[in-house]
Amino acid sequence: MTGNYHINTPTYLRDLPQDVLPELTHELRTFLIDHIANNGGHFSSSLGVVELTIALHYVFNTPIDKLIWDVGHQAYVHKLLTGRAHLFHSNRRLGGISGFPSMEENEFDAFGTGHSSTSLSAILGMATAAKYKGDHVRQHIAVIGDGAITAGLAFEALNNIGFEQANVLIILNDNNMSIDANTGALQNYLTDLTSGQSYNRLRSIVKKILSTNRRRVGWSIATMRKVEKLIKSGLITSSNFFEALNIRYFGPVDGHNLHKLIKVFKKLKHIPGPKILHCITEKGKGFAPAMLNKSQWHATGKFDKETGAGLENNVTPAQNESYQEVLGKTLIQLARSNSRIMAISPAMLSGSKLTAMKREMPNRVFDVGICEQHAVTFSAGLAADGLLPFCVIYSTFLQRAYDQLIHDVALQKLKVVFCIDRSGVVGPDGPTHQGAFDVAFLRCIPNIIGASPMDLKDFKNLLFTAQHDTTEGPFAIRYPKGSGIKDQHSDKFTKVQIGKGRKLRSGEEIAILSLGPVGLYAQKACCELFDMGIHIAHYDLRFFKPLDEELLHEIFQTYPFVITLEDGCITGGAGTAVMEFMADHGYKASVKRLGLPDSFAIQGSQEELHRLYNYDKDAIINTIKELYATIHPSNIHIRSYEN
Repeated sequence: MTGNYHINTPTYLRDLPQDVLPELTHELRTFLIDHIANNGGHFSSSLGVVELTIALHYVFNTPIDKLIWDVGHQAYVHKLLTGRAHLFHSNRRLGGISGFPSMEENEFDAFGTGHSSTSLSAILGMATAAKYKGDHVRQHIAVIGDGAITAGLAFEALNNIGFEQANVLIILNDNNMSIDANTGALQNYLTDLTSGQSYNRLRSIVKKILSTNRRRVGWSIATMRKVEKLIKSGLITSSNFFEALNIRYFGPVDGHNLHKLIKVFKKLKHIPGPKILHCITEKGKGFAPAMLNKSQWHATGKFDKETGAGLENNVTPAQNESYQEVLGKTLIQLARSNSRIMAISPAMLSGSKLTAMKREMPNRVFDVGICEQHAVTFSAGLAADGLLPFCVIYSTFLQRAYDQLIHDVALQKLKVVFCIDRSGVVGPDGPTHQGAFDVAFLRCIPNIIGASPMDLKDFKNLLFTAQHDTTEGPFAIRYPKGSGIKDQHSDKFTKVQIGKGRKLRSGEEIAILSLGPVGLYAQKACCELFDMGIHIAHYDLRFFKPLDEELLHEIFQTYPFVITLEDGCITGGAGTAVMEFMADHGYKASVKRLGLPDSFAIQGSQEELHRLYNYDKDAIINTIKELYATIHPSNIHIRSYEN
């Protein structure tokens, strides 16, 4: 790190005199702005916790004391202070450091937190383990955002923490934001805490009286605690939430007052049992554009650090449109003519392009916060009463609501349309966010329809089809992060026959069965191979449940060699479904599955990962050439495709 202070570990940080730390905060913010301006990444969250991060590592003996960040995208400063500044240029890149805490990456990352709201359960587990081992010295700290604390898992952990009375310090990082603005009663409650200062003013008065009372020695600790409890109970009922759970509440405090934070942490360090410190921070602190537009600057590409203007060409070509934009526009079109349609999002309105629908139809779009389980069962309740919910949810986050999907929706054959965003590899967010598993975990559930469009026109028509009463039970449509060729007739819809794929081209000996937009790779590969004299058949499965059995019979009766292609895990995926069909019907074809292997997909761009895991256009061509060479060994001109 450039500047006067080269912090490689928090040990060096703790050796600095406290009066020079404000200068370090400036250096860290400058470093973050410089590097993210050049490389992109999560931005405003980390700018908001610079002072908080310094204070935590200054006071607590990390990594012996356990520190968890929730959600992990606010941990960039933590990474800089724990020996990774020289690697920060590789953040979120193929082969580089993770954009989230990773136990494999560094000993200071006590727990991986790519998904939100896990920190309280994890830190309680660590505190309980320390107690069991007889370690009564180690500290256990969880930093959790005001968005993350609204999730059900966090509530469950708070309930258990108060019961177990473990030695845990919860830092509530309250910046009034998650990715979009926070919603819900708990957010209103936290706002009341920060705006209603009666409790804190009276507490200061009582403290002053006690400090000047010559007879204060007669006041026992127990008596003072009773006075404090009486103040909290009598003045602001909102304080009762944490206190009623037997978790001592402290704050609110200014999360940008470094010296105050250090002073408070030093005191809290010696208070046993569970406690929560309410810190008020500002997302984007120190960079004016990010302070003015917090949602936009949650994560960013390259930008001019002087003006905030974007430097990357993120403008979608005029003939292209993103799947997310099509989802947002199509739902508005359908909802205008179908009053039963509702849209539900677990804290991802802007990412899923539902903000326009929210503006036009505010009583029909629900941002339920970072609460995926609730989002699914809430959707089930809407469906049970005759409405038609479109639950728009990222693939990686649908994993968190698997029981609700099965028990509350599929078992009861309730019509919920699941728009599964970010399916397949999503890129630099890495293994915690790749949408690898949805086909595998959906296709084993009874009563569900599962589809994946190859292009935007098909996507729009599947959304149109899903709203019809002719389908019963949940209807899942998976689609990637990214764009495709715009449908020039966006106002026209065609109903898709459920469970029917399509034959795109005939061939000889070898057939490709693709699912989803990676089928475009197959189309290009087939064209190039045709020019080489190799004729490959190509079929778009479109549905992974139910499978088009008529189409599969045709394929296995015609082609002795079959290649399946999907942007997801091949274990249990669409290719596996095809092989199960083949075995069930006694066919003997040779099947090669292309997709994600039995490992967690690492970070990198989508194109890099498609290439790395061997299912981009070039990999398809190489696979077919190798296969063709075994079928026709005399054709010695067949060589591996040169990239």
